[in-house]
Amino acid sequence: MNLYSWALRHGIPAEAIDDLRQQFGLDQPTAPPVAGNPTTEEGVSAHVRLAYARAGCMLWRNNLGAMQDDNGRVVRYGLCNDSKAINTKIKSSDLIGITPVVVTQAMVGSTVGVFISIECKKPGWKYTGTDHEQAQLKWIEIVVGAGGYGHFTNGVDGSVSGSVR
Repeated sequence: MNLYSWALRHGIPAEAIDDLRQQFGLDQPTAPPVAGNPTTEEGVSAHVRLAYARAGCMLWRNNLGAMQDDNGRVVRYGLCNDSKAINTKIKSSDLIGITPVVVTQAMVGSTVGVFISIECKKPGWKYTGTDHEQAQLKWIEIVVGAGGYGHFTNGVDGSVSGSVR
């Protein structure tokens, strides 16, 4: 079953699913590479980090993996990578961070930090629903479901549009 057949079963219009996919950055238009723009995932990541920093947000690289320590024990690192089984189903994003948000009058004007999680892709990438992409989307859904911001991006301009909450 895919998202569209599920939506049909529950009477959700295809337009709503299209909008949802766009909000999660799954249907982003691809900007053609131009001089000075990155052409790799790492380049997109650098541009995104810079754009978010200019907006007052802090982002850090979230490396994922596993290795053996000097005693032969497997050490796993990265968010949501407690075990191979978990990492197969949920893969945390490339960049994680926090953005300051001034809350409403009901919260007496306090500033709170909201969690950000961004999965960077190289220019030209399109979501195809591979197991890897589905595990990345699951993480983004968890973040957004808990009130954070999360999305995929293949943008070279570092824009923050496409964030969802």
